[in-house]
Amino acid sequence: MDNFEKVEKLREHANVSYEEAKQALENSNWDILDAMIYLEQSGKVHGPEHSSYTTQTEKVKIDIDEKDCKSSFSDNLRRFGRWCQRLLEKGNNNSFCVERDNNEIFRIPITLLVVFLLCAFWVVVPLLVIGLFFNMRYQFAGPDIRSVDLDLNKAMDSAADAAENIRNEFSSAVKDEND
Repeated sequence: MDNFEKVEKLREHANVSYEEAKQALENSNWDILDAMIYLEQSGKVHGPEHSSYTTQTEKVKIDIDEKDCKSSFSDNLRRFGRWCQRLLEKGNNNSFCVERDNNEIFRIPITLLVVFLLCAFWVVVPLLVIGLFFNMRYQFAGPDIRSVDLDLNKAMDSAADAAENIRNEFSSAVKDEND
């Protein structure tokens, strides 16, 4: 707010002339509250006639229109629906890929992977772990995959490498035992 607006605002609230408001603001470093106090102290403005303080709480009744509540709830419900729709679209546009020996075996939408994990967690997770020991590699792909998701792909590659190392160590231990 520029100085002219401050003068006008003080002039309206204090009911003083333009010159008096400008002088009060200049004397109070253009602070409206200090200028109001300055005007009260100089007798140009009278403070509130009645002031009191109480420790009792005053009950305030807030009148809320039921229509406002319903529209607010429906707006929130609509926003939640749009968020769910965007989430499903991203889940359907991006996919979980399973590869073996650099050949893609299958690709499913991330939404379907989440449904499988929710419905059959104790079947899907062991199958994914067992797949690592059969040279399977997993990754997320799609137009909405960002650098954060690429870190997830790196972590899945690390898990596949660890499974490959365990498999190789096991194979060499069995081979040594047979020799």
